[in-house]
Amino acid sequence: MRMRLKIRTVILIVTVLSMICAGAWWFSAKGDKSPIFRTVAVTRGDLEATISATGTVEPEEVVDVGAQVSGIISTFGKDKDGKMIDYGSPVEAGTVLAKIDDSLYSAAVKSARAQLQQAKANKLSAEANVLQMKAKLLQAQQDWDRAQKLGPSEALAKSAYDQYQANYEVGKANLAAAEASVEQTKASVEQAKAGLDSAQVNLGYCTIKSPVRGVIIDRRVNIGQTVVSSMSATSLFLIAKDLKHIQVWLSVNEADIGLISINQPVTFAVDALPNRVFHGQVGKIRLNATMTQNVVTYTVEVNTKNEDGKLLPYLTANAKFKIGRRDGVLLVPNAALRWSALPSQIAPEARHKDRTHAGPSGSDRERERGAGSATQIRGTIWVEQGKYVKPIHVIVGMTDGTVTEVEGKDLAEGLTAVVGEVTPESKGSSGVERNPFTPQMGRGKR
Repeated sequence: MRMRLKIRTVILIVTVLSMICAGAWWFSAKGDKSPIFRTVAVTRGDLEATISATGTVEPEEVVDVGAQVSGIISTFGKDKDGKMIDYGSPVEAGTVLAKIDDSLYSAAVKSARAQLQQAKANKLSAEANVLQMKAKLLQAQQDWDRAQKLGPSEALAKSAYDQYQANYEVGKANLAAAEASVEQTKASVEQAKAGLDSAQVNLGYCTIKSPVRGVIIDRRVNIGQTVVSSMSATSLFLIAKDLKHIQVWLSVNEADIGLISINQPVTFAVDALPNRVFHGQVGKIRLNATMTQNVVTYTVEVNTKNEDGKLLPYLTANAKFKIGRRDGVLLVPNAALRWSALPSQIAPEARHKDRTHAGPSGSDRERERGAGSATQIRGTIWVEQGKYVKPIHVIVGMTDGTVTEVEGKDLAEGLTAVVGEVTPESKGSSGVERNPFTPQMGRGKR
């Protein structure tokens, strides 16, 4: 019995000591939360700053060909190769694109021509009437002259005298009316000519011709389709004048538009040609901004060449405006300028030297006036010093959105800048501390 009691006592003591040791280890591990810093080396290299934008490829000049008369599309024209006009057809100025059924317009021309002939005949009749009125007036004037010589007397009754005078006055009035009728018929002839010209023009509009040399990029009608003319001409074809010179219309955010200038170099790519980079220059910055969901953007026109015709109209383009380049400069990731140390993480000697540090906001960028009144952007990066970090103040330069140019007297290539930290809790797969007294389930084999 005594032996068993001794064994039990020993087992109990060993168990208690094991539990005390395990608990001490667990609490010790739990209290050790010193961070592990994630660092990236300061490098020297070349930096090119750009502004990204998206847009569409557009023909440099587009002509919208419409119809000025109503009717049914009867036929399409043919290109220089004898093929029917369609999408992508090359055309010359004057090439027949389509024809509208001209039956009604041909009849209108014939009617207008007949009206012109009638007006001309009326004019001839009116001119003949003038001659007749002149002859009658001459006879009436001669009778009136004789009557005036005789005067009212026994040889000429008073009534006859008055009649000769009245005939003379009537003759003058009839001649004036006949001459006025001639002028009226002349106006009728001109009006008939205008009507004929209008009818002929409308007949000519039934044949739709290309006004320029170019390529058909859109055909919006089919044979048999009725075209209805209205206040604005109906669009039938869209012709690009020259696809060897093309434009890219890009939407640029208002925050970046101040960095865009005329003739600024631009590179862009399209999904249709993923392995090719195209080059262009800014040609125009449009002033009519647009707002979409409270975001203001400006359209920038980029001119580029398309000698091989690979760029098709209306492709989506992803472009970059080159705003600057720096060669052989010190570079750090942007995350290094954003990260800030806590007071407890700063090396003790660095705390005394850097009295300006104010906790988490110490890595915020500050603008200062340098020599020559130039505005400089200052920032802070942190480098490891044992289990602590120390600050290095730098002048921030150009950035490409990933890395930034920095300058500083204490800065050198190869220094490791802190970009983040990993706490012990995050080192495990689940990031949760485990109680050592909790039974662990074994993982089965897969």
